[in-house]
Amino acid sequence: MIPTRHYSISFLFSVAILFGVSACQSNSSDTEVTQKRPIEEQEITSKPFSSEGMVLIPAGTYEMGGDNDQADADEYPKHTVEIDSFWMDATEVTNAQFAEFVVATGYQTIAERPILWEDIKKDLPPGTPKPPDSILQPGALVFTPTEQPVNIKMPGAEQQWWRWQIGANWKHPEGPNSTIEGKENYPVVQIAWEDAIAYAEWAGKRLPTEAEWEWAARGGLENNIYPWGDEDINQGEPKANFWQGLFPYQNTEKDGFVGAAPIKSFEPNGYGLYDMAGNVWEWCADWYKNDYYKEKATLNVKVAIGPNSSFDPAEPYIPKKSMRGGSFLCNDDYCSGYRVARRMKSSPDTGLNHAGFRCVADVR
Repeated sequence: MIPTRHYSISFLFSVAILFGVSACQSNSSDTEVTQKRPIEEQEITSKPFSSEGMVLIPAGTYEMGGDNDQADADEYPKHTVEIDSFWMDATEVTNAQFAEFVVATGYQTIAERPILWEDIKKDLPPGTPKPPDSILQPGALVFTPTEQPVNIKMPGAEQQWWRWQIGANWKHPEGPNSTIEGKENYPVVQIAWEDAIAYAEWAGKRLPTEAEWEWAARGGLENNIYPWGDEDINQGEPKANFWQGLFPYQNTEKDGFVGAAPIKSFEPNGYGLYDMAGNVWEWCADWYKNDYYKEKATLNVKVAIGPNSSFDPAEPYIPKKSMRGGSFLCNDDYCSGYRVARRMKSSPDTGLNHAGFRCVADVR
């Protein structure tokens, strides 16, 4: 499960208030922001569309949904979906590409914007005292391995390996002392859904629907478990960047990577798309709704669009957007996120150091 920004900030504030935590503070100038710039105040002018670096995905019809016994309830029932042809980025959007966007537009990501107490307290219990200003600083969620094995099935277990890190953003994925220098061809991370939408608008593109993403990930195969077919991800040569070993304690690094990998580090699928399994989770356009497949199957709806609203029974009061593809933190014990049918979700304002995106465009 991916933690949401709402819950993690609440957890941070509780710790900060009760124990006086200040270890996450940073003196980095990157965290000194004087003005909030929401997306509606950041005018994005699109550059001319180019299909360079994209793959033309053919139109077709397929059965969307789970293909093996690892599938979760929200992957059922399988149902027929009709897909029009579209362009899709062959790779996840890279640091270099996102940097070009920021230079061209002056855009400021959510993780770089100041945290306003008037906004945050709406998500907290009534009467929660305001934390010190030193805690109310921009940042994002960062993964940290545990020092010993943990019970990953325990409710709330993810709080043992996720931490709120002041100063973490797309330029500093693990915090103010980290950097993306020399990693221009790595996928950009710490990108919230809103940030991905802004980039796509500038590039003259959009985010894929879940149905488009899954159709593209299948790469022309039918009812395949993974982008490469049905061979178990743990068998043979490494086919994706994922977690090998005991999550979240020990990573054997069989695939050669601890965190994210450069794009095109593994073989593409049948459509020529890279990293449709593992590396980083990818935002989709759709709202996440746990029983949407049941609704579509009941109504015999074959269109590729998603629901009009969000619902996640695990956190019913937090609207979420869908994510696909898994990340370098996925393994079979935890989430098997690298399966083509696997669904994930997170709040649109959440930045994580294992989440990025790729774009699509309609055929013109």
